[in-house]
Amino acid sequence: MAAMIGSMSRRGNCYDNAVAESFFQLLKRERIRRKIYLDREEARRDVFNYIEMFYNSKRRHGYANSVSPVEFENQYFNRLQSVY
Repeated sequence: MAAMIGSMSRRGNCYDNAVAESFFQLLKRERIRRKIYLDREEARRDVFNYIEMFYNSKRRHGYANSVSPVEFENQYFNRLQSVY
């Protein structure tokens, strides 16, 4: 089995983790810090619900022209179909 090597940019270059850091900051601010979970399974279900039911389908993202990721994908695939 080959050893895994982490992907790291040079020291001081924070861009490779920027997307993940932004997402986890939002997850903590918008959901986790507001709740006290009784067990790990409840926390897992709640985080899954946040990602699948809110973050991906309803929350608007500035990078995606202020539409949700689902709507952004729909617009993208509609543009592709109109080309063919």
